[in-house]
Amino acid sequence: MSGTFDLKGKVALVTGAGRGLGRAFAERLAAQGCAIGVHGMREHGPAEYGEGTSLSETAEAIGATHGVRTVRLLADLTVGEQVARIVRETEAALGPIDILVHNAGGDVAAAGGKPDPNDCVEIAEADVRAVLDRNLLSTILTCKAVARGMMARRAGRILTITSIAAFRGRDRGAIYAVAKAGATHYARCLANQLRPYGINVNALAPGETRTARYLATREVDPARLATEGTLERIATIDEVARLVELFAGPMGDFISGQVLRVDGGAQCWPG
Repeated sequence: MSGTFDLKGKVALVTGAGRGLGRAFAERLAAQGCAIGVHGMREHGPAEYGEGTSLSETAEAIGATHGVRTVRLLADLTVGEQVARIVRETEAALGPIDILVHNAGGDVAAAGGKPDPNDCVEIAEADVRAVLDRNLLSTILTCKAVARGMMARRAGRILTITSIAAFRGRDRGAIYAVAKAGATHYARCLANQLRPYGINVNALAPGETRTARYLATREVDPARLATEGTLERIATIDEVARLVELFAGPMGDFISGQVLRVDGGAQCWPG
């Protein structure tokens, strides 16, 4: 990847960076010179959909490819003590965190896989808690932990990855949509609170994106895998990931409190 600007000397923590969009965000920032804290929940998470062997290998590969320092961070971000630990580990290995990309989350049941059903009434309590904790609680805990250091330095960038689901009421996937809506509103509130400290906070809301996990867990119309000539398609990973440069770099200096939808205009109305 050729650089469009220089982030050398900056430190970024990217959660959920072992695979999919998270790894792509980490690669994008590393290509601009950022040292990267590469977080994952499971050491062998990257192998689950054929995107690597381990989180350790992924962190090493990002560092070797882009010539930057990296640190592998293993934690459950629904547990405050573990969040605090990876912030300490990042800063000990790389320095103060300048950029947080909170990508960790997902529509995952307590026992793994998608909650079935994931509707407004029948979903099991354990699955409700798992989806809310993974998507909303982890966002709050991680942003809180990183923001404290940024406030002391009166500078920083926070980007939370939510979902187009936050803007669509639906009976299936209801709890996931609620969690992402909460995370979206939290980002807006946090932006307002951190504005006096010079800290930019924004949210990125992708629609369907052709990650390995997405393609492995559902049937996809081949026509929607086109890469050009139509907006009636599923986004490529790069079409979403490259926007991290907007929010993390100089083009984002005066952007805060915003939510950018990346879905080809499939859902345009305010929400």
